Amino acid sequence: MLILFIVCGLSVIFILKYVFGGSEPNPFGKDCREPLKEKVYDKKEKNKVLKQGFLASKVPDNLDAVIIGSGVGGLGLAVLLAKVGKKVLVLEQHDRAGGCCHTFTEKGFEFDVGIHYVGELSEHTPLRCMLDQMTNGQLEWEPLEDAYDHVILGPPENRRSYPIYSGSARFPAELKRRFPGEEKAIDEFMRLVKKTEFGAWLLAVLKLCPLPLAKFVIHTGLAKHLSFFFKMAPRSLTEVVNGLTENKELRAVFTYIFGTYGKRPKDASFAMHSILITHYLSGAWYPKGGSSEIAYHMIPIIEKAGGAVLVRAPVNRILFNNKNEACGVSVLKGQEEVHVHAPMVISNAGIFNTYEKLLPKELRAMPDVQKQLSMVKHGEGGLSIFVGLNGTKEELGLKAKNYWIFAENNFDELMDKYMNEGREEASKKIPLLFVGSPSAKDPSWEERSPGKSTLSLVSFAKYSWFEEWKDGKVTNRGDDYKELKQAFIDSALNVVMDVFPKITRDKIEYIDAGTPITNTHYIGAPEGEFYGVDHGMSRFSPEVSAAIRPQTPLKNLYLTGQDVFLCGFTGALLGAITCGSVILNRNLHVDSFLLAMKTKYINKKLKDK
Repeated sequence: MLILFIVCGLSVIFILKYVFGGSEPNPFGKDCREPLKEKVYDKKEKNKVLKQGFLASKVPDNLDAVIIGSGVGGLGLAVLLAKVGKKVLVLEQHDRAGGCCHTFTEKGFEFDVGIHYVGELSEHTPLRCMLDQMTNGQLEWEPLEDAYDHVILGPPENRRSYPIYSGSARFPAELKRRFPGEEKAIDEFMRLVKKTEFGAWLLAVLKLCPLPLAKFVIHTGLAKHLSFFFKMAPRSLTEVVNGLTENKELRAVFTYIFGTYGKRPKDASFAMHSILITHYLSGAWYPKGGSSEIAYHMIPIIEKAGGAVLVRAPVNRILFNNKNEACGVSVLKGQEEVHVHAPMVISNAGIFNTYEKLLPKELRAMPDVQKQLSMVKHGEGGLSIFVGLNGTKEELGLKAKNYWIFAENNFDELMDKYMNEGREEASKKIPLLFVGSPSAKDPSWEERSPGKSTLSLVSFAKYSWFEEWKDGKVTNRGDDYKELKQAFIDSALNVVMDVFPKITRDKIEYIDAGTPITNTHYIGAPEGEFYGVDHGMSRFSPEVSAAIRPQTPLKNLYLTGQDVFLCGFTGALLGAITCGSVILNRNLHVDSFLLAMKTKYINKKLKDK
């Protein structure tokens, strides 16, 4: 017993070393924010940064690393490396940089494809500090209204609306006001959420510390003793919530945000859900000028260090030397391959694309690679509908907030029925829909697009419903595909026009939908998933959390982005922070936290003076 106690004590010491250790250059070593420069809204000017096409002559000499994919997991990591003097090349298969942070324009309407709202961006929070430093203070964030979300339950003839407010005190207080007699359940929900989320620190540590140490922490049971996050990870959201209350409406309000990580409540980990609830407790924000501002302000930092971000650069394979060490990538330029060499290759293309499409067959078959693939599965496919409207936000009744609209309050039954139906039946009545207005959230919109507004509608859709058209031309997949897509669009529009009576068909100037196979084409999602690897309960076991890490079984090949850490914008960014920590041999999570605390302290002293 004494020996076990000593070993456990030494393990804790080693863990603390990997939490606080590090002597390599620190990208968060100083505050790099600069005074705000004049905003650039001219698309031609922005495209000079965002749409730099690949040519062999544009590849910098003596690269330190090449990164596959320009989503925030790739761009963010490139910025971190650039800030310590590394020369990095980021390669993007699409015709513009940004991944799910890119925008596109149709009929004068600019649409954001993936950023709807981001939490934890109050002044001097670690996440705000990361983004400020990674854009040199040029990225501005606009808070959404409070309540930032509205949960709408029930059919048209009996719809009930529940506003979701920010604030650790106000969020539960408003729930108690709407659900008298449920105070105990609400307090216990908040206690569990906060305690679970607080334990997520060990998720990062298991990915950063040496794998043998991580395995020891797991197999001795230390992981669940040290972190309530891993104790709650195998419990489903439905199980926990149903144990708190019999009130079906309150259960629905507790669980409504499951769409942000793509798992119905009975298959979702309470641990993952806790992270999302706490993520928005302090409110929600949207990037001023639209989501393309993120890439637009990151790329110059990469270029200043001698690197580049090049688009229309589809990587078709990773190059290895005779020791099976990654040493570069092959880019398809027309029918020819252009080889780009670097001592380090980092993939932001997701674990499935990286292992199943970019590795040679003999390396793909390696037991350690296959073991990692066996631990994960594809997430659910997503459907996005983009609506361009004539009229201002005031004329159309649009607000800087989101609406989660459900046909009933039992989300498990609702999702099971919808996802198990045939595609024709499913398209007739979408039972759950996220509705947000990027134009209403962005204070610069009216200056950029006066008299116009946009809506983003999001739901689930099975890849198999659209799979038969996957090999067709993206702009012309045939009449049957168009008819099916239109059926989903009409179904969603019926919901929108009922909830927003000022929006009528005559106000719609543009509308189109992106299906799972659209996601495959534009963002490289193998089965049209929004969130990469599935975020079910098994994803959050200590074993999987430790195994899926930046290091791969192949030397000099690393993973970054949402598959490494968590889904969404923040999860992908934390994937970059985690990968950067491994490459630079220092804990950038802690570094960003310390800089946030330092700038907060300095700011307070200045205010006091």
